[in-house]
Amino acid sequence: MIATLIALALIFSQLALLAFGGGNTILPEMQRQVVEVHQWMTAREFSALFALSQAAPGPNMMIVPLIGWHVAGWAGFIVTSVAKFGPSSILTIVALHAWTRFKDNPWRRIIQAGLVPVTAGVVAASAAVIAHAADRNVLLTAITVVTALLAWRTRIHPLWLLLGGGLVSLAAGGWM
Repeated sequence: MIATLIALALIFSQLALLAFGGGNTILPEMQRQVVEVHQWMTAREFSALFALSQAAPGPNMMIVPLIGWHVAGWAGFIVTSVAKFGPSSILTIVALHAWTRFKDNPWRRIIQAGLVPVTAGVVAASAAVIAHAADRNVLLTAITVVTALLAWRTRIHPLWLLLGGGLVSLAAGGWM
């Protein structure tokens, strides 16, 4: 159990420092670590935890404590939460101070412009990992594609899209 908690702390503290552009940018590596490397859960379980974390109120990284809970109960919940949110909070405070101090420097605008495409690419990779794990047949793939297009082209709230996808799946014969 101690070895598992140490592994959770190391994984999530490292991921915390890599999460440029938001927590969802580290989902592919998070999924790789907990599903493929450590085999603490299946890709389907990871997808289910991700969906649950997105539907729940609060920060979009609620998947982190859920993974900790799934792997090691309360101790895992606490370790993953502190490991994910502690280092990144400290780094954010330091970076914000520097960002404010150098607000008029041209290098700041260059860095900010360079991070935009990197963040977009990493978020797209996260979406691909989650979709790949969740889409086990043609109907689920179609639901994912339609939902993504609706999210992109309309202002429909994501929870309504999630509900709609679930209802379509139920109408087609239940949870597949």
